[in-house]
Parts: sequence; C-alpha cells; structure tokens
Amino acid sequence: MKDSPSSHGPNSYFFTLRLARRDDDALLRHITALRQAMRETMARKPFRIDAIAILPDVLHTVWTLPPNDNDYGNRIGMWKGRFSRHLPPAPHRSLRQIKRGEKGIWQRRFWEHRIRDPADFDRHCSLVHLSPVHAGYCDRPEAWPYSSYSRACSDRTAPRRADEDSVLNHDVTPLNHAISPVAPLRRLHS
Repeated sequence: MKDSPSSHGPNSYFFTLRLARRDDDALLRHITALRQAMRETMARKPFRIDAIAILPDVLHTVWTLPPNDNDYGNRIGMWKGRFSRHLPPAPHRSLRQIKRGEKGIWQRRFWEHRIRDPADFDRHCSLVHLSPVHAGYCDRPEAWPYSSYSRACSDRTAPRRADEDSVLNHDVTPLNHAISPVAPLRRLHS
C-alpha cells in the first residue's frame, strides 16, 4: 500500500539515527562536522528541519521535503557519509565492514515515520524536543543546547524572517566536560 502525502504538509517525516556504539559521544564531540555535513547535504538536496535534538550517540529530527520529493534515504546517506569522512574508522569494525570500506560510525539503518496529520507532526516535534529529558541529560528541554527547542519556542512568539539562521547555524560550544545525566525521569513512552 502506497503512503499518501501528509495532510500536515507534503513529505514530513520523523527520523532517528544512531551511532554504531551506544556509548559513543561522537555526535557531540564532532558537532561542527555534523553541522557542516548537514549544511552541505541541504545545499545539494534541499529540505527543512522542523525539529532536531542531537544526543551523544543518537539524533532525532523532523524534516519536511519539497513537494513531490520523498528521497529522504539519499539525504540521510549523504549526511551520514559527509559526517563520517571527518572521523577515523571505528576500532570495532567487522571484517565485512572493512572489506566494504565502511567506517563503522553509524548503524546501517535508521528509523523513519511519515507524519500523518498536524497532531502527529506536533507529537513528533515534542518527542524530538523532549528526547534529552527522556534520556536523562537534562531536566527541561530548554536546558539542552543541541536542540531546536529554543527556536521552536521563539517561532511561537515572534514571526521569523526568511533570512534568519536555522538551528544548524547556531554556534553552540561543544561539551568539554563529561555528560552527567540527571536522575532518571518517568518516560512518556513504553
């Protein structure tokens, strides 16, 4: 059965991408490379980032692709590949990964969900923004610097200009200390 376009807008999707190792923090250690890889990908194959939260080993995001373009797989592949080029190969690579020339940075697959309607869009943007809280990295979404939460809040209070910076252009100083999670919080999802 073929998916019908979202009634929220054409081609809105929720994605989760994970690093190959759950204990890795490469996404935050190399946040500048991650941002540059995203900018290059967006310049080559445009789309809009509606929400994003970058955790040490996982990122959650909601994208809207241009009308009649559902090629998110190539966009994600470009982003992951451009980011991986900036890192050395992972020491835990399998022989198969080495033979394929893979660096072993990312999990091979990603999770996607096509947004069905405005309520689904809002639910997934909230899930993205609350993910650092759910993971125990902060106790409020506004406390996590690697998220579009502040931008989303400012969008609700003041209209944005077309030339205003996107979330990837906000320069956030990378963490230079160990991440110490707060006490585990009650999860909204099982």
